[in-house]
Amino acid sequence: MIGSLRIMSDAPSPRSSVRRLPERASYDRDLINSIIDEALICHIGFVHDGSPVVIPTIHARVGEVLYLHGSPASRMLRGMRSGDEISVNVTLLDGLVLARSAFHHSMNYRSVVVFGSPRIVADDSEKLNALRAITEHVVPGRWDDCRPMTDTEFKGTLVAALPLNEASAKVRTGGPGDEEADYELPIWAGVIPLSVTPGEPIEDPLLRVAVPVPPYVSRYERPV
Repeated sequence: MIGSLRIMSDAPSPRSSVRRLPERASYDRDLINSIIDEALICHIGFVHDGSPVVIPTIHARVGEVLYLHGSPASRMLRGMRSGDEISVNVTLLDGLVLARSAFHHSMNYRSVVVFGSPRIVADDSEKLNALRAITEHVVPGRWDDCRPMTDTEFKGTLVAALPLNEASAKVRTGGPGDEEADYELPIWAGVIPLSVTPGEPIEDPLLRVAVPVPPYVSRYERPV
């Protein structure tokens, strides 16, 4: 079947069970982790003052925990202090699928949805390690090149930890799935692959001294 993923196991909970196109679902932990690790941004859904809100942010996974960070004034993190439940989505777009009919157009993607109640990280050692992980998630090798955080910066950053107990992946791969009669039509169909491609690094014009471009910048790439 086009766009299906044949990794079958039980969902960790009823709400994390994929109901729409379940043949594309996977609850395989290695697949879930790889999608989370490759993605640069996640979107967090929560309820604030009775209204739904979705906010993009940076994340990092350490073992079976997803770390999120932000300002203590953030309404998202204020809600986490109260033990409110959230939903986190990570999506990687791999291609545009062009079918012979507009109805059957689609996208190839890999996505993860996580449910749970995060906790605010109170332990300073865990918090520092989480901030290191978030920095290294975006640019591996960067943390050790940065100056140490000041006490003000450290105290002005809140970190939340969300266990990956309730997580599911959904993946579409392959080409279009047209109606049988449409295959005879003289219309181009196929896939336009998409990927994150780094460009040439652009130096900060305020650099005071000639600093060589670090290898982790000149050779930057995302994990696959």
